[in-house]
Amino acid sequence: MDIRIYQIDAFANEVFKGNPAAVCPLKEVISDEIMQSIAFENNLSETAFIFEKNSKLNIRWFTPACEVALCGHATLAGAHVLFEHEGFEGDKIEFMSESGMLTVTRKSDKLELDFPAERVVPCETDPIIERALGKKPLQTYTGSDMLAVFESEADIAGFTPDFKELAKLNARGVIVTAKGDNCDFVSRFFGPNVGIDEDPVTGSAHCILTPYWADITGKKELKAKQISSRGGSLDCSLSGDRVKIGGKAVTYMKGTITL
Repeated sequence: MDIRIYQIDAFANEVFKGNPAAVCPLKEVISDEIMQSIAFENNLSETAFIFEKNSKLNIRWFTPACEVALCGHATLAGAHVLFEHEGFEGDKIEFMSESGMLTVTRKSDKLELDFPAERVVPCETDPIIERALGKKPLQTYTGSDMLAVFESEADIAGFTPDFKELAKLNARGVIVTAKGDNCDFVSRFFGPNVGIDEDPVTGSAHCILTPYWADITGKKELKAKQISSRGGSLDCSLSGDRVKIGGKAVTYMKGTITL
């Protein structure tokens, strides 16, 4: 069996920036075990598998360690592959996923994700966070990921986490965030529990970050930066219970998996 594979740098204007994701458009559905093995072999934060089922496009995402329920950058990468390499006609793609219907719309030179917004609730700060990061957050919140808010962009940029300590938290991942110096907010994402110590640019985290910062700033449209070593820029907007996340993507590699 031959499977086409693409590696895409998502939320990037050029290669070697943003967040790399592998994308495999499937002619026929393969087993979960093979999907997981491919993701492990790729050793990227996510590998997306796109296939048709019941006349609808479906998407699934796997880290090297497990399947996840939602992934923004790999969805952006998957849409880029369909538009640029797989002959998709039209400007709007609808994906069925574990997180419901997700749409990606082509708008000029950018792609815009339409994802469910998630509002987190305040919680007591687990001492693990302070031990792992070396600084206590101003406030922490809980949801599908843990959100930790800090005073400044310099705080976020300066963290060198103890990932073994962070892995003790009962959370998929930890988002750290603060007001940006030259944008509305900055963030980083740590996910050792799902096999990703630090994710370079995390679209799904902005489903939490966008409503949080919209409430703080009073703005519905926000400019965001994820300040990992690769870095990425995102245009975020809040519309009711949906978050729209815009960015660019570039193709790094095309190939074939032979099984």
